[in-house]
Amino acid sequence: MAIHQTCDGVRRRDVLKIGAFGAGLTLAQYMRLAEAGDVKAAPAKAGIFIHLAGGPSHMDTFDLKPDAPKEYRGLFSPIATNVAGIQISEHLPKLAQCADKFAILRGVSHTLAAHRLGSEYVNTGTRPVASLEYPGYGAVVSREMPSGDDIPSFVAIPRNPHQKPGFLGVRYAPLNTGSTPRPGQPFNVRGISIGDGVSMTEVERRKNLLQDLDVAFKGYEQEDQLLAGLDKFSEQAHTIMTSSRSREAFDITKESPAFAAPFGESPFGQSCLLASRLVESGVRFVTISSGGWDTHQDNFTRLKERQLPPLDEGLSALFKGLAEKGLLESTAVFVTGEFGRTPKINSRSAEGGRDHYPRCMFMLMAGGGIRGGQVVGASDDKATGPDSDAITPDDAAATFYHNLGIDYTKEYQSSIGRPITIIRDGAAIKELVG
Repeated sequence: MAIHQTCDGVRRRDVLKIGAFGAGLTLAQYMRLAEAGDVKAAPAKAGIFIHLAGGPSHMDTFDLKPDAPKEYRGLFSPIATNVAGIQISEHLPKLAQCADKFAILRGVSHTLAAHRLGSEYVNTGTRPVASLEYPGYGAVVSREMPSGDDIPSFVAIPRNPHQKPGFLGVRYAPLNTGSTPRPGQPFNVRGISIGDGVSMTEVERRKNLLQDLDVAFKGYEQEDQLLAGLDKFSEQAHTIMTSSRSREAFDITKESPAFAAPFGESPFGQSCLLASRLVESGVRFVTISSGGWDTHQDNFTRLKERQLPPLDEGLSALFKGLAEKGLLESTAVFVTGEFGRTPKINSRSAEGGRDHYPRCMFMLMAGGGIRGGQVVGASDDKATGPDSDAITPDDAAATFYHNLGIDYTKEYQSSIGRPITIIRDGAAIKELVG
């Protein structure tokens, strides 16, 4: 019997389970097991990965240093959250009121200061190498936890060029929406694209082409991984894109106005609303990409006026909305940029900006077995680096997979028979999942 526990303690349905098995396990016995750490949270059944493309400033969001010299601390002040002792930026007031639902990772560190390389790193959990393309989280989840035939396993809103299937093959590529939803308008499932912008018409054309190839080269597809992958992917895509279940999953107008309102009308907020609906409908993995975080100039104005308000609104609504629907305990959420930004303010504009800085950054995790309402890791007094042992993107990835019930030490075979582990380095962070 699987018994689940959240940070709030025993859930009502678990008490009912205990009652049903009363002869074998009393509530008192259950509580002793829980106290001893023998009651484990069930793995999440779906994942949402949010990439803040460009690299958000850690010092102006979730790792403020109000006592640092002015050339470091910037213009924003910290505010208290609903968790004693945890403070975040004054421009994230809605997230401050639901800080009990997510964990903040501080002092995350790596060495890749280029956007592409840093993005590939945080989207796969493995440091990129020239000789091999590692699969993104969504591809691995699609392989290990596939959805039903009539709904996609992996959706990217609007697209994520860094979440590739890699050596796993094209059948595990995402369905790219190509655009973000608009408030009050049905999201047209026929506008969804496959991989690199392939439309429904193109799916039909390729499906017919593959049927012709089957006749001309019968049997050869058994030996060709690409042909086999395209064939399988085309069949799945055709089924998904003509499925009434998929059309329902993508139609955000089916949500009640009361539920949809907190997400706001920004593209990011609407993407979060769609993500929550997709995982509720059975999609296993959703990525959301939100750009504009590359604040080399006018860092504080851009964050205050353009970047932080929709992040605060959309992300807080996502956490609360998933919790309201009973989905937060079964949905692993991971929020990150590709790096942080320089602690010392530059002089590229009148108010200054912050440049690429992988040595110190933040990440957020929530849902599933993640214990919210805590800060894990720390940066030094100027947020120039980890205060002690660094958390790496590999560790965060291992934690994310662990939360999804996927063995991150599992080995796959490449097309040439080379054994490759899902996460080459790193280990799950005990404070989050232990």
